[in-house]
Amino acid sequence: MKRITTTADDFGLTGAVNAAVEQAHRAGCLHAASLMVAAPAASEAVRIARANPGLRVGLHLVVIEGPAVLPPGAIPDLVGADGQFPSDQLGLGVNYFFRPAIRRQLEAEIRAQFDAFARTGLTLDHVNAHKHMHLHPTVGAMLLRIGRDYGLRRIRVPAEPPAVMQACGETVGAGAKALFAWTRLLRRQAERAGVSVNDHCFGLAWSGHMTTDRVRRLLDHLPDGDSEVYFHPAARRDAAIARLMPDYEHEAELAALLDPAVCRSVEAVTA
Repeated sequence: MKRITTTADDFGLTGAVNAAVEQAHRAGCLHAASLMVAAPAASEAVRIARANPGLRVGLHLVVIEGPAVLPPGAIPDLVGADGQFPSDQLGLGVNYFFRPAIRRQLEAEIRAQFDAFARTGLTLDHVNAHKHMHLHPTVGAMLLRIGRDYGLRRIRVPAEPPAVMQACGETVGAGAKALFAWTRLLRRQAERAGVSVNDHCFGLAWSGHMTTDRVRRLLDHLPDGDSEVYFHPAARRDAAIARLMPDYEHEAELAALLDPAVCRSVEAVTA
């Protein structure tokens, strides 16, 4: 049995992203969106979500390369004076694991993001993390522990099966295979916490490049089980998108979510 959920990440990042999420949900086959609660256009995203009650909205936890909820003075070891998390994934990973003071600040910020989502009044459909930072065992454990206080029911496990990607014509390297194996830790953490997870996840190898042709190919090889396919759509290329994701094909990803053939295939396997 096959089941699919389509999700848009970075909801609230810019007006262009928000517009794409609304269009893809209303006119295409987008089921869900993950909200960055401290992003510049988060308030607009919340208004769009309220106007589209069928859109399932979750928390896109930001603990790397993005804005924090708490002020810099409350988490001085996490963010710069501008309130932004750095982009150094390795350095952050080491600090989150080994430095108790930073872990305390990280826990406070994660709770603040859950709290900010709760204040929107939206139902928390799911949680995932920007750049998949919840694959870090410290971040994953905190997310699951704190999330219980806010009704957390489901998280994304970014487990992209190498065999499926190979069937789609993708060359799968050692790094992608190692990442797939590493996702088992997060899956076990979620299972112990009683939180549901997807079986498969697609959008990693082609992140930012989920074009219509690629999505059609993927749907032709969709495995049995519960699959999440995530996208980064935008209605146009604005300055923030160009700065943060210069090589992403945001408009092409929106086109994929609006493509009639893609939508027919998605609807055929949507529970």
